[in-house]
Amino acid sequence: MEDITIREFEFALINEFFTELERQGPGSPEETIRALSFISNLSSKAKIADLGCGTGAQTMVLAQNTKATITALDLYAGSIDKLNVTAEKLGLQNRVKGIVGSMDNLPFRNDEFDLIWSEGAIANIGFEKGLNHWKNFLKKDGYVVITYESWFTDERPAEIEKWWVDAVPEIGTIAHNISIMQKTGYIPVAAFTLPESCWIDNYFVPQKARQEEFLKKHAGNKTVEDMIAFMRREADLYSKYKQYYGYVFYIGKKL
Repeated sequence: MEDITIREFEFALINEFFTELERQGPGSPEETIRALSFISNLSSKAKIADLGCGTGAQTMVLAQNTKATITALDLYAGSIDKLNVTAEKLGLQNRVKGIVGSMDNLPFRNDEFDLIWSEGAIANIGFEKGLNHWKNFLKKDGYVVITYESWFTDERPAEIEKWWVDAVPEIGTIAHNISIMQKTGYIPVAAFTLPESCWIDNYFVPQKARQEEFLKKHAGNKTVEDMIAFMRREADLYSKYKQYYGYVFYIGKKL
């Protein structure tokens, strides 16, 4: 198990597992709103892209706390279908639209957006690569807001170092990531860590019942068994080593 990363599991199975959960990664409405508080000048004419949006928990928070038009993009059609259904239920369908697409090949025009948002997804294409690519689609003085796995300390135990370097080869400290943000053409505006509740209460705990149900549904499927074992190990490692790493909100303004 130690040499397996989440990318090696079948994406269809990961998608099937997570689309039934409210969140596909650590976070909370409160922290999304906190990050949003650093962004100025979002009028009713503003346009937001939410990249790697999953089923759209944070998309709806953005829509309910701004007057902007939001395009939410994810690779999985099932997630996008659920997002669009939720937008309609909340009466937000005129301002929120989910589309299927890839974060590293965006189907947008240059300088189209006032704000690019992405929670827990940029690691899929790389922190530096994502910031470089996405900048093209931001207006001058537009903002990028992302959460990204980061080290809180310069040194950490070998067990957790190996786990995260296998999962996110580019993982760096907060200071290193801010320097990458500067290097790629953004003025750093803010950076803050997500509290433990975003991981435990909103991510790991809701997975528990889903894991049992998923194992029963796919009884005998080795890929599913490995995937659930991976998730359980991730939760165990977090409880053991949470002082060394976590998600950090990074907020930058395009030069």
